[in-house]
Amino acid sequence: MSEAPSEKSERRRYQVKRAIFAVCLMLLAAALAALGTWQVQRLAWKRDLIARVDQRVHAAPVPVPAPADWDKVNAAADEYRRVTAVGMLANDKETLVYASTALGPGYWVMTPLRLADGTSILANRGFVPTERRDPASRREGQPSGPVEITGLMRMTEPKGSLLQSNNLAADRWYSRDVAAIAEKRGVSEIAPYFIDADATSNPGGLPVGGLTVVHFPNNHLLYAITWYGLGAMVLILLVFILRGERGSRDPAERSPHRL
Repeated sequence: MSEAPSEKSERRRYQVKRAIFAVCLMLLAAALAALGTWQVQRLAWKRDLIARVDQRVHAAPVPVPAPADWDKVNAAADEYRRVTAVGMLANDKETLVYASTALGPGYWVMTPLRLADGTSILANRGFVPTERRDPASRREGQPSGPVEITGLMRMTEPKGSLLQSNNLAADRWYSRDVAAIAEKRGVSEIAPYFIDADATSNPGGLPVGGLTVVHFPNNHLLYAITWYGLGAMVLILLVFILRGERGSRDPAERSPHRL
């Protein structure tokens, strides 16, 4: 017995809905696969970054870039490069930047290093605990003669941290913003980067250098597996739906003896 027109129309609408749903699932699976592939690409990029930074951190120190090369300095090529510079510390212009380190909360001591050519580099000489923030409590650590600072080249950190903005008026600092610190302290001709001093001991033991954290989270493989896995689950769901639909059809519809 043939189907009534209303039954045919209803079945046709159902098939269209099922086809649209199947297409949506396929598009979702493709999008999840694309996300997985993107994470694989990010994994390769991150591994290359870690390898390059590791090589820089353990390389022999080189002289800091000359002022003529300052405009060529960039994070991709120079961040964490070991450098060395000789000059005079402008201890009267030091700036304390809030820090949370393995030694506890306290401050980075950021001091301009005046070079022989008259230019300056902001040096992060290291960490001091809160109770030693007053320069008078660590006079031994403020040499008046020439010093050599070796450490890692770091890029400026504009405006502040994720949680706090720098307050220039109140002289409260939460990031190492080279340009803002130089403006506040009246230092001209300063390099656009700063140096994180290494663990070479300072007179009196403060500031404590060598606390730079060089760590890059690398969860891209896990993310890739997750996206690919979700994509596979969507495809499996699609197969089950299609098989279930095929099995749930009216047996009379599949019978060769239909009238």
